[in-house]
Amino acid sequence: MDLFLSLERKFKAASDKEVSKQQEAYLRHHFKCYGIKSPERRMLYKELIKAAKRQAKIDWQLLDKCWQSDYREYHHFVLDYLLAMSQFLTYNDCSRLEFYARHQQWWDSIDVLTKIFGNLSLKDDKVMNLLSEWSLDQDFWMRRLAIEHQLGFKEKTNTDILSLFILRNTGSQEFFINKAIGWALRDYSKYNKVWVKDFISNHYDELSTLSIREGSKYL
Repeated sequence: MDLFLSLERKFKAASDKEVSKQQEAYLRHHFKCYGIKSPERRMLYKELIKAAKRQAKIDWQLLDKCWQSDYREYHHFVLDYLLAMSQFLTYNDCSRLEFYARHQQWWDSIDVLTKIFGNLSLKDDKVMNLLSEWSLDQDFWMRRLAIEHQLGFKEKTNTDILSLFILRNTGSQEFFINKAIGWALRDYSKYNKVWVKDFISNHYDELSTLSIREGSKYL
């Protein structure tokens, strides 16, 4: 059975024109949408992902075809699939994952890929070399991915890396970078308020107002 065609049939059957208009507007018309809300969308391919986990093998051909689509639902499927199959991902898959990060870009996909690369960085130190390069990338979405990759790490957070990646990106006028810096600081403040408070104090003049506001939320 062609899994892509199966997904397509399910997405089309569940489509909603009114929701589609709302979703496309929310995404600033960067993508087309069938108009399927997240819980319903995930139910449509729940069994497909379960089957993939049983097979313990990533179907890159299916994922690549889905990523080429103009419809955002296929991209979300790829991301949900990769999160579910994260235990099977290795450093050797980074070039494929990087392709996804550099294409069909928007904050919703980048922030999921952030988790995927973050998980990989805990398994293989070589991933950190890539993230370090991306923290200086011309593409601000790649810099955002690098800055945020330790979200949720708590005691596993490498504060030297967190500090380095943030300071490499201070002075930016890009909203999504300054927001990412704030979120990275805010997230770590849940575990270590003192470190974040000291960091903001020491670099107050370098950080944007947005980064300071977001980073100080739980202090």
